[in-house]
Amino acid sequence: MAGRYDVIVLGAGAAGMMCAIRAGQRGRSVAVLDHAAAPGEKIRISGGGRCNFTNIHAGPKNFLSANPHFAKSALARFTPKDFLAMVENHGIAWHEKTLGQLFCDNSAKDIIRMLTDEMRAAGVELRLHTEIVAIDPIAGGGYRIATSDGALEATSLVIATGGKSIPKMGATGFAYRIAEQFGLPLVETRPGLVPLTLDPQLLQRLAPLAGIAAAAEIRHGKTAFREALLFTHRGLSGPAILQISSYWREGDEITVAIEPDIDIFITLKTARQANGRQSAQTALAEILPKRLAQHFAEGEGISGNMADQPDRRLQQLAAAVQAWPVKPSGSEGYRTAEVTLGGVDTACLDSKTLQVKTIPGLFFIGECVDVTGWLGGYNFQWAWASGHIAGEAA
Repeated sequence: MAGRYDVIVLGAGAAGMMCAIRAGQRGRSVAVLDHAAAPGEKIRISGGGRCNFTNIHAGPKNFLSANPHFAKSALARFTPKDFLAMVENHGIAWHEKTLGQLFCDNSAKDIIRMLTDEMRAAGVELRLHTEIVAIDPIAGGGYRIATSDGALEATSLVIATGGKSIPKMGATGFAYRIAEQFGLPLVETRPGLVPLTLDPQLLQRLAPLAGIAAAAEIRHGKTAFREALLFTHRGLSGPAILQISSYWREGDEITVAIEPDIDIFITLKTARQANGRQSAQTALAEILPKRLAQHFAEGEGISGNMADQPDRRLQQLAAAVQAWPVKPSGSEGYRTAEVTLGGVDTACLDSKTLQVKTIPGLFFIGECVDVTGWLGGYNFQWAWASGHIAGEAA
């Protein structure tokens, strides 16, 4: 099964397929190799099976990287509107959810089908169940890829094998090993967009709250996200926690404000004036889920009628709910992390092509690069954009 191609892409995920499409459209002979049984496995499970395929607000400010300017070129040259045009051209029904998130109406499989149809139309060869044994540069230019199906050669080689997140989907650190083989620097990798865990003592106190969700603002330093907070049997999750997890480091404290759009102190004062005979817990349960109200009222030792509570006690209760310091013990790790932070150092890549500056024909794209988006379709947009510009250049 030996063969020679203009471009070989390793990884049949979002970035790899997009790169292959663009390179094939330019008349390049292209092969995509993947060890999986099917392309786009992470796409398939994303967004609860409906794929949050982009975010209309995607811009450099929504990404973490050692070089915050690096993603600007790719994101400007292939925008959410560009991807949406492809989606609509394929007749895929979609809808917008909160905060600019775009989802398929039916299934994430629609996006996978679109990408595989586009690859087929561009003459791209897709080789699944293919293990990469070794990669070697060829004297005079190009690359030799030894695979479980024989040896292949290419003028350009694009690494699009993703990060370490969700290993049960086949994720490995393969891209980082290739980067190290070629002497490229790596930014420390760690799980991102991941639930946070708590120490056993705090977890025991919060155990009755497992399953409860509430609107919250989660703050870490100057960074804050307002979305849902979910109490779990391991710790804290929900979109607000996943977002802040990318900024949090072990040993750091986060501040939780539940129902941040409500002034709880003023609301409790009003409730005291309206009905002084009710308990603080009952009044708080008008704002929070009942178990949550009970947890905070009991935690602050506030019992008895509202009429018996001075302002300072109501302020104390409000602060417990809306200025709650939490020191997570860790995260749930790559097992549940949606993305991998860090990766191939952008300093060694050309921001306009994603080609390694010192090694002609070698490209790194998508999640394996040190560019990580927020929750909400941003990482897919980086995949489409980085894949597109590499496909333009390979």
